[in-house]
Amino acid sequence: MARAQHGTTARAKSRAQSRTGLLPLAAGILSAVALTGAAFATVEAAACTGPAQYIRHDNHIELVGGCVNGTDLPATTGTRQANAAQENSKP
Repeated sequence: MARAQHGTTARAKSRAQSRTGLLPLAAGILSAVALTGAAFATVEAAACTGPAQYIRHDNHIELVGGCVNGTDLPATTGTRQANAAQENSKP
């Protein structure tokens, strides 16, 4: 008789463990769906007139269109900081 109770208890534990394993999975899926919805809502609310495109001129490249205003971007000096950092680093 003790053996039958042990088997029933083992099945009950197994069911409880499978249910607790589903909770994190469901929470992860729900979070992913909510974040995807928020991303789509943000893009739709951006109200850009059209997609941005790069136009090459004689000696420079210009970003035209989109939601980025060129005056909001920082000015460049013409040299790359990444190259300067690589020259100063030791191999």
